[in-house]
Amino acid sequence: MAGRLVLTMGEPAGIGPDLCVQMASYPEAEFLAVAGDPDLLESRAALLGRSIPMVRMEPPDWPERPEGGLRVWPLASVKSGLPGCLVPENADFVLTLIERSVDACLHSFFDGLVTGPVSKASISASGRPFSGHTEFIAELTGGDPVMLLEAPGIRVALATTHLPLREVPDAIEAVGLERTLRILHSDLRGRFGISHPRILVAGLNPHAGESGHLGDEEIRVILPVVERLRSDGLDIEGPLPADTLFVPRRLETADAVLAMYHDQGLPVLKHRGFGCSVNITLGLPIIRTSVDHGVALDLAGTGQADPGSLLAAVRSALRLVASVNQQGTRRHV
Repeated sequence: MAGRLVLTMGEPAGIGPDLCVQMASYPEAEFLAVAGDPDLLESRAALLGRSIPMVRMEPPDWPERPEGGLRVWPLASVKSGLPGCLVPENADFVLTLIERSVDACLHSFFDGLVTGPVSKASISASGRPFSGHTEFIAELTGGDPVMLLEAPGIRVALATTHLPLREVPDAIEAVGLERTLRILHSDLRGRFGISHPRILVAGLNPHAGESGHLGDEEIRVILPVVERLRSDGLDIEGPLPADTLFVPRRLETADAVLAMYHDQGLPVLKHRGFGCSVNITLGLPIIRTSVDHGVALDLAGTGQADPGSLLAAVRSALRLVASVNQQGTRRHV
């Protein structure tokens, strides 16, 4: 397992800095450079009762990591790093970390990006429009993002991401749905190394519309797309009722599920693997993984934050890097 990853520390008031400090204790830190504010990392480490050696770096340099420590790429300074207290003025700091790290990945200074949790509310309060990491990184890279979360034994991708529920039906249209499924299929092959991926597609409505009696999106939009892709040789089944799609006998035969909206698929996945699941963005010219949780303001600076999801995100990114390098399937802008 090898690769060079950049890890953005995320919202300064949240547990992102805590998790970065904790990562120094794991062997996977050998493959990381933390993008952020070294002074904040030092102060948060002190709060956690730790002292971690740091070496400052600037890509493409890759200095030796101090034993039990971190490489740190000092990109910007926070306005306030007080745990648990959101400061909208930190939005520029948070977004700068993402922008510069993405650019470094596009220039192949790093093999992949791992992102710490951010506060959408705090960034939006600063006056910067921000609907989420996935959409923001897609704007920077020009890719077609597909959000996929992975936990042991299950992968769930989303046809729509951060939308109010009342807007979801109008957002599910044939062109976008077909593009999402093709990207999902392509990246399951090219990035996960699954030669013949099998995908299950959820319906939008209860009972997948009950033959049109509970909604007709399945008949008008979803089924024609599925049939068209199956005629092209893709192994896809659906639309299936979401309330019976996630039973073990179905998941055992599937490589991924496509849910129609955020809270249709992710509660099931997080119930099964919260704390060890990973958010992976498909359809981009870079590898990007992330934690499956938010900023957890109440845990910041307490030493109680669980690094399990970040560790899983780092390991997942390294596996994807290895798979891409083996197959030669790196995307290009």
